[in-house]
Amino acid sequence: MLGLFTGYLVQEVDTGQKDDKGNPKKSSKLWADNAIEKVDDHTVKLNAFSPQIAVAEHLFHYPMFILDPEENGKFGPGANGTGPFELVEFTVGKNAKYKPRSDYWGDGPYLDSFEFVDLGDNPGAGIAAMASKQVDGLSEADAVQINSMKAFPHVAVHKVETTHTIVARMHPDVEQFKDKRVRQAMRYAIDRDKVIQTSLLGAGTPAEDHHVAPSHPEYFALPKYTRDIDKAKKLLADAGYPDGFEFDMVTRPDPIWELNTAQVLAEQFKDVGIKINIKSLPSAQYWEVWTDAPFSLTAWGHRPLAIMTLGLAYRSNAAWNESHFSNAEFDQLLTQAEGILDPKERSKVMEKIDIIMQEEGPIVQPFWRVFSTVMDKKVVGFELHPSQYIFAHQYAVAAA
Repeated sequence: MLGLFTGYLVQEVDTGQKDDKGNPKKSSKLWADNAIEKVDDHTVKLNAFSPQIAVAEHLFHYPMFILDPEENGKFGPGANGTGPFELVEFTVGKNAKYKPRSDYWGDGPYLDSFEFVDLGDNPGAGIAAMASKQVDGLSEADAVQINSMKAFPHVAVHKVETTHTIVARMHPDVEQFKDKRVRQAMRYAIDRDKVIQTSLLGAGTPAEDHHVAPSHPEYFALPKYTRDIDKAKKLLADAGYPDGFEFDMVTRPDPIWELNTAQVLAEQFKDVGIKINIKSLPSAQYWEVWTDAPFSLTAWGHRPLAIMTLGLAYRSNAAWNESHFSNAEFDQLLTQAEGILDPKERSKVMEKIDIIMQEEGPIVQPFWRVFSTVMDKKVVGFELHPSQYIFAHQYAVAAA
């Protein structure tokens, strides 16, 4: 959230200390004492130092949990909240059970109870649970699962295009990736359609390596990188790597489509002389090192505005800037874009941002994902959201 608030509420400050590499250590603080102002018991006013159109989306972002300060950050059964349900049971790796609140301020809820059940990583468990009607739906289902369940008479299939993606990102401060021609060569090495068919079984659309999706309102279409082995090899040779090089890629073993993507990319990089060794870490270990690994494959979730993702992932020194990308012109243009309400006007600035990303950016981005899932037909009011949020207060169960 600090990454999202940087640029209008939060500013970076130099702590006066150095890290292990001798670089200045940075910290974050509100830009002014009255940056967040309490107006009355039901009103908060944000006094920003620059225009920001995405405040509502920032407060809707999945890490933006609001906890009761009187409970000292406690989360668990009985925790105070303002949502439509109260958590009554919670066991990590097993389930989370809710009951409706009678004092909810909005519409609904209509269910007598609501429960998440952890079925594990085996995709067959979800199929079996739906077939036997032990669960009413899945949070997500891959193409293999969908093909297995679409013939079930009680099952409805739901799909939605998203801005969920995965990026093979490089640290530009590492010797092999310092020259932008190497990063460009990595992009020319990829056949995006083949990656989509192999990794996602077709459930995706090609991306343009700038992390702005066609479904983003500020999207500006640029020509896509197409696979060009000869051009990639020439760029590598011009950058001092006529015979390519060898490097490790850090990734996760699950979900399986991520590991499949890593394997397909590694095979395609091999064709231009780059040997990639896949280092698969358990998810818990991966998230401990994801910003430190010089080359890794990272999934990025759906966000409704491109300026949100760009601010989190590529603004200089942002908390989630895993690629260590730093470009002053990019930062300036992004701050400008964040203050333009009209999407068409914002897209004019986004064009310049996209060009910087395609020319100098640190990522190879093969696709945008299409989400799919299944839900029992008796569930009323369900609509698959691209963020994968579950709006259970809108659901009901039809009488048999």
